[in-house]
Amino acid sequence: MLALRAHVVTGPRHSDQHGHTLLELLAVLAITILLAGAALPSLQEMLARQRLRAASNDLYSAIELTRALAMARGRRVLLMPAGSGGLDWRLGWLVFVDRNGNLAYDAGDELLFRQGPLASGIEVRFGFTSGAKPLYIAYNGAGRSCSASNSLAARWGTMSLILGNQARHIKINMLGRVRVCDPQRDTANCSGVGEG
Repeated sequence: MLALRAHVVTGPRHSDQHGHTLLELLAVLAITILLAGAALPSLQEMLARQRLRAASNDLYSAIELTRALAMARGRRVLLMPAGSGGLDWRLGWLVFVDRNGNLAYDAGDELLFRQGPLASGIEVRFGFTSGAKPLYIAYNGAGRSCSASNSLAARWGTMSLILGNQARHIKINMLGRVRVCDPQRDTANCSGVGEG
């Protein structure tokens, strides 16, 4: 017959693990706080860069949408700041058909798209060939940027979105083509509004 043997542990085994003293834990905590404090500025800069990238992508997409809708409808479509008076892009923007030609979204106009406000702290500068107020971007049925009062008069320029030391410039050329550039990365032909 086979006998089964059981192995009984009669006492605690010795372990190589030791506890940490309070002084060691405080030293590790102090080093962690110093490292976190050193990383905070770069983290804030990264968050600002992301917020600015999102805002410029939203505006770029709205400009492209305005152009596409103008070509699809065969008529002039406007993109304007949403606030009263059409002066503050930070409040968001509207894409619409200005049926009465008064450069304002009101009764009788056809709203095609509405964007909410930008993240706080983002400044928007606007510089176009005809700087008359209210501020707007218009496209004609051929997909060219134009004046709101004359579909044949070309209108081009730059919008600069700025947050802290970060910037994105949205440039619309004479033909209505749009591009976004980052002056920290794209050093050639990426000047913003108010820059040389």
